[in-house]
Amino acid sequence: MSAQEPRGAAGWPPSDDPGGEGVAAKTPPTTRAVAAVRHYWPTAALLVALVLLWQLAINVFDVPNYVVPAPSEIFATLVADWSDILASALWTTMAEVIIGFAISVVAGVGIATILHWSPLTRRVVYPLLIGSQTVPIVVIAPILAIIFGYTLLPKVLLVALVCFFPIVVNTLDGFASTDPDLLRMMRTLDGSRWGSFRKIEFPASLPSMFSGLRIAATYASVGAVFGEYGGSENGLGYVMIQATPQLQTSLVFAAILLLSLMSIALFLVVSGTERLLAPWAHEGTAS
Repeated sequence: MSAQEPRGAAGWPPSDDPGGEGVAAKTPPTTRAVAAVRHYWPTAALLVALVLLWQLAINVFDVPNYVVPAPSEIFATLVADWSDILASALWTTMAEVIIGFAISVVAGVGIATILHWSPLTRRVVYPLLIGSQTVPIVVIAPILAIIFGYTLLPKVLLVALVCFFPIVVNTLDGFASTDPDLLRMMRTLDGSRWGSFRKIEFPASLPSMFSGLRIAATYASVGAVFGEYGGSENGLGYVMIQATPQLQTSLVFAAILLLSLMSIALFLVVSGTERLLAPWAHEGTAS
């Protein structure tokens, strides 16, 4: 055992896990799938019940389609307008979300690392980051559209602006949660600053970092829609803008459904990535 790499110095994986795999990683896929079904079926059942209740209320009270469409009408619109309108709009918004989210991850983790390594920089920059969140994102969208035009860039930048702050804050909190005893042990063993960061501080920050990523994933589509509201030629937000004055309410709801599904998919991708990179964060959980 070398002085630079003490067993269990980082605490991840735990020292009683010699294979380097968490409990979740050792669980058979079939068992995890069954546990997931048991965990989420009440939510799925509630969702189905709400949709059926929505459909029943529309039929009983004879609500006009242009006021509130029935779920069946939304699904019919989704199928009828998919190839002509919604497919292209979905790919445009998805590109904005994915690119903007990727930029926010790189920028957020990078900024958090810089602020963690330099206390002076943190004291100077962190209040400015907090102050930047007081500017309503809806007023930034038209400004970016004026500067960059009706291109992909202003929407990508807006998604990145919406997403990066929770990533920075949660990653900094993760760095601060590092066990000080582990850091003292690394110093005792003549570990370098970079070694301590790579083996202890960064792994310790992963659960908090991914918490920020999950929050950002749910907001990414909001940033894309605000960007399209500010000025666009395609996208789900553009579809909603065009459909609203024409009272195509079912088309608006179909676009909202696609936005929600996209956010859920991104959330699941982030959660799955966390289970691969930080399996110890889920040890002992049911799903």
